[in-house]
Amino acid sequence: MSAEGVSPKKKKRKGTKDERLKRSQILLDVTRRCASLANIQDVWKELVSMTSYELDCDRGTLFLNDTETNELFSFVAQGNLTREIRILNDSGIAGHVYQTGQAKISDDPYNDPLFNHEVDQRTGYTTRNVACVPVRTMAGDKIGVMQTLNKRAGEFNLDDLELLEDMTTQAAVVLQGLQHYEQIDKIREKENAFLKLMSDINSEFELSRMLMRVVQEITAMLSAERATIFMYDQSTETLFSRVSAGGEINEIRFPSHMGIAGEVFTSGKSMNIPHAYADLRFNPSFDKQTGFFTRSILCVPIVNNDNDAIGVTQVLNKKGGVFSDDDEQRLKAFTAQISISLQNSKLFDDVQRIKEYNESMLQSMSNGVVTMDPKGEVVTCNTAALKIWEADESDFVGKNLEGLLDEDGKWVLEQIDKVKIENSIQQISDTTVSLFGRSKTVNLTVMPLVAAEEDKELGSMMMFEDISSEKRMKSTMSRYMDPVIAAQMMEGDAHEVLGGISAEATVMFTDVRGFTTITEEYGAQGTVSFLNDYFSLMVDCISREGGMLDKFIGDAIMACFGLPIPHDDDPDRAMRASIGMIKTLWEWNQKRLEKGLKVVDMGIGLNTDMVVSGNIGSPKRMDYTLIGDGVNLAARLESACKSYAARILVSDSTVQKLKGTYRMRAVDLVVVKGKTQPVKIHEVLDYHDQSSFPNLMDVVNLFNDGIEAYQVANWSKAIERFNHCLKLNPSDQLSQNYVDRCEFLRANPPEKEWDGVWVMTSK
Repeated sequence: MSAEGVSPKKKKRKGTKDERLKRSQILLDVTRRCASLANIQDVWKELVSMTSYELDCDRGTLFLNDTETNELFSFVAQGNLTREIRILNDSGIAGHVYQTGQAKISDDPYNDPLFNHEVDQRTGYTTRNVACVPVRTMAGDKIGVMQTLNKRAGEFNLDDLELLEDMTTQAAVVLQGLQHYEQIDKIREKENAFLKLMSDINSEFELSRMLMRVVQEITAMLSAERATIFMYDQSTETLFSRVSAGGEINEIRFPSHMGIAGEVFTSGKSMNIPHAYADLRFNPSFDKQTGFFTRSILCVPIVNNDNDAIGVTQVLNKKGGVFSDDDEQRLKAFTAQISISLQNSKLFDDVQRIKEYNESMLQSMSNGVVTMDPKGEVVTCNTAALKIWEADESDFVGKNLEGLLDEDGKWVLEQIDKVKIENSIQQISDTTVSLFGRSKTVNLTVMPLVAAEEDKELGSMMMFEDISSEKRMKSTMSRYMDPVIAAQMMEGDAHEVLGGISAEATVMFTDVRGFTTITEEYGAQGTVSFLNDYFSLMVDCISREGGMLDKFIGDAIMACFGLPIPHDDDPDRAMRASIGMIKTLWEWNQKRLEKGLKVVDMGIGLNTDMVVSGNIGSPKRMDYTLIGDGVNLAARLESACKSYAARILVSDSTVQKLKGTYRMRAVDLVVVKGKTQPVKIHEVLDYHDQSSFPNLMDVVNLFNDGIEAYQVANWSKAIERFNHCLKLNPSDQLSQNYVDRCEFLRANPPEKEWDGVWVMTSK
């Protein structure tokens, strides 16, 4: 029964003067006793005790409203401990009173629809009657409710409600003040925790540990399932991150313009995507590889003090919903605070990498290297130097070079003085140097060491190549065959290296487009000069990725990745080399255009399979080569580039073994010349940018839809998809080819059941 509907016996009566005086004394006592307490729990206990006593009831509960969670909370004593209970501020009698601001008496709570029976069922307590009033401040603001249960004598009346409201109003000032104090204290604790976090982050220079720490904090802060920080590597124009997997730190890299992270980095604008799979910019291949399902994405740029983007922060799958604007602002504020620390760690990481790279390079060099300070004292020497001079490190380091040289080697000191004065490099070929009484025939290079920024002398460096007869022979042979094979032949018996092995490898074939025109116009000398320049550029791309040049076949190149020395990422190496070859060719073409020379294009085929390799021939004449169906298929794919208007075609066996992510599209299911089984082939498009291939990812997605329709003989849908591709990129010749093919098949349906396989009739 509400306060407005009470029976006459519950009507408020005017109290006597003594009763009014007593009530004033009670309210004064509430103010005095509550004001002397220092925390909400003590005020809660005191107020519950006083109201229960004055209203002569069994129990009382004070609920305060939490504005952040829209919950009413109170405290329950259990022995010496106090635990907090919470209910929604619109639940039950207490929630109703808080929402309406109307006091309420319920004489028959079990028939009251607002009453929650489950509490009595759990505790075994029987509630007979309830009085509940809103707790208001002197200004009339609601901050909670006060609820009393089971009046011992009779039922609650309006006098009880009035007294209860007056008592809680007297205590409300203290309660509100203590509540504000606790809120300020919580804010201070959060600020202190944040300051400590920032201090910990700022003191961490190791990039991998910092990224993992920051990712953990962001994931917890935004209640997300995953978070990743991608930093920008300017030298390679890639975004990279470090992730922990199985106790090891693995690195992820991709072009800085690719995907959602790439778009946020290049545009400098945040992206909040509530439904990832509904957004065409989302690449689901990562989910397919990892088994993770991405629902929502929040991605913001990381900007330094110069307003330059240095990376992006990407957070996935908000727990219980999607990311809000508040989440985006919090993430921006947090990344702004840590951007300087991330940049410093990135610089520190770069310096460490350069240092380790230089040390590794120094130790792995086959040439001997010795560095000296300005006084001529040896500072470092690499392993090759020790091996050449048959010495220990202690024989070199800390010793003055003048004392190590024999009498006939003093001319070396003159060369060192000369390079210091002239600040130049001196190269002396095929000369004799004597150290420790041992003479070696070497190619000697002497150069100064100078600090680039300060132009300050740091000392000098000697580099010497031992050119014994064996090395001279190997150097000569390496010009005509792969250096690894040359070394194998030099170190082993000729009959041993004639044997073959079977191993998995990625085979590459390349061919120049428009070469016939070059030969006709340039003549013999011009053609040879052109090929020498072209081959130098292409072989550098292959060698840079650890590939082995097998042979030149006219204007074609045959190369291999995985033989004779395998790597765990040979398909990726072949892929990166192919992409690099196209980019290098385009740059070279631009220079040729500026000189008024003709430009050329090229096609590349890649296939990963088991091949047979070995030196074939006789002890007097050998040729290291590869044979097998896998080699033939790579050659057929290179040739097929012409039919599909492609520059790089790769087999599905190569694609399945890739560890990196590349922009590519499924091209066809084809039976190549000389084969009966169909092969799925893909076109690699990673060398393109927006100008050379507009709307690339949109075209790829539409093209893949078109291929699926084509393979089930849905010619109309396929034509519609391929035409849409042409609208996005009118120069996409492959889409035009498929429009023509589908129109032909629609006009001339296949006689047999269509299986989506295209049979090539030429090599």
